[in-house]
Amino acid sequence: MATIEQKGMYKVFPRSGKNVSFTHYCPGCGHGIINKLIAEACAELGLQDRTIFVDPVGCGVFTYYYWDAAHISAAHGRASAAATGVCRARPDAVTIAYQGDGDLGAIGFNNAFQAASRGEKFGCIFVNNSLYGMTGGQMAPTTLDGETTTTTPFGRDPALTGHPLHVCEVFAQLQAPVYIARVSVADTRRIMQAKKAIRKVFEIQRDGKGYALLEILAPCPTNFKMDPLKAADFCMNEMEREFPLGVFRDEEAREPLAARPVPRASSCRDLFVEKDAVLPAVDDAAFAEKRFKFAGYGGQGILSLGLCVAEAARLERRHTLWFPSYGPEQRGGSANCSVVVSGTPIGSPTVEHPDVLVCMNQPAYERFAGDVKRGGTVIVDETVPVKTDPPDGVRLIRWPAIKMAEEFGVPKAANTMMLAALKKFKCTGLSDDNLEKSLVASFKKKPALGEKNRELLRLAEAREHS
Repeated sequence: MATIEQKGMYKVFPRSGKNVSFTHYCPGCGHGIINKLIAEACAELGLQDRTIFVDPVGCGVFTYYYWDAAHISAAHGRASAAATGVCRARPDAVTIAYQGDGDLGAIGFNNAFQAASRGEKFGCIFVNNSLYGMTGGQMAPTTLDGETTTTTPFGRDPALTGHPLHVCEVFAQLQAPVYIARVSVADTRRIMQAKKAIRKVFEIQRDGKGYALLEILAPCPTNFKMDPLKAADFCMNEMEREFPLGVFRDEEAREPLAARPVPRASSCRDLFVEKDAVLPAVDDAAFAEKRFKFAGYGGQGILSLGLCVAEAARLERRHTLWFPSYGPEQRGGSANCSVVVSGTPIGSPTVEHPDVLVCMNQPAYERFAGDVKRGGTVIVDETVPVKTDPPDGVRLIRWPAIKMAEEFGVPKAANTMMLAALKKFKCTGLSDDNLEKSLVASFKKKPALGEKNRELLRLAEAREHS
């Protein structure tokens, strides 16, 4: 249990509206010891101001009340995914994900495994007490064969539920991790070994060495239905037989991986323009970020229209992201995509409140028009019955995209007609030349169609608009 003198911990913990000097953990719980060791390592290494902890759902959920450092709370099983974002956005930080065996071993396993496979530069401290502790002691992936839990009252049966998951052994098959180890906090000698291992995880992150996984076997007296001494014995005698302590990978001495260049924020696929023909994005704080949403039916060219705008931005060396969303139907189902164009690196591809919304059908208008920012623009096909006005301060343009495409004898070119509207009404902040180049390049396998669509684009743009 924590004390008010503990280094690296707050002096009091303001939980439940009261300032207390004790943690929420049950007597004899391994989490309390582990929290103390982590706080000590962080403080003794002078890393409190650099450390960002990613807190889990589970018994460790309240660590932000205890550790005197920065914190981010993640959804159940997603601590490794959140830590990936943190260490990429803040490579100068010491990022530590704290996860339990249900959290990492079950719902979060793929997140954690893929992060380890990529060699993300964060440390994962994984607490294994062989069950789901916070929610009542259900079977977890790490539950021992024959172990009694609330969901295995007669003991875990491998024929029904398989055998315990050995996380360290599985992760040790990967090439990228630099450190993988398993320790325990069941007695004093083991606690001292755990303290050294925890320090090592912090040091690896301090030095930017790469991914580190430390599994810690911990007693859970409440759910084991044992007193603390018997729970510690169970941890040493039963759990360690299934999960042997030791170091599975220690390559800390190897040189850090060569610094990976920050990927250029570009469209999801380099579909249109050859990669070598476009230089990386250049930061330009003077270019205001613009967020677009394109929506309609599958088959109307919605995704391609968004890609045209994203590729035009890429030609101008802007940061840009394209993010599609569509149902299982290839044709006729709803489809939309988001595009973000910015003068600086982009944090998220999602667009909840677009500056520009392009709608090709009524469901798209009804779903997204109310989300457009004040001062933004909605371009909707003229065939769509607009039964409600967009929000105050939002410009509405009704544009005959489908009608013009039919008049020009190319019904499939309705998305090109919409691109003409974006160009005509200066909605993108991008040059006309690059919008045209991107459109033509989208037909690189059929050059004649590219030039035909350029011609249609110009004809549509010249059309008078009432």
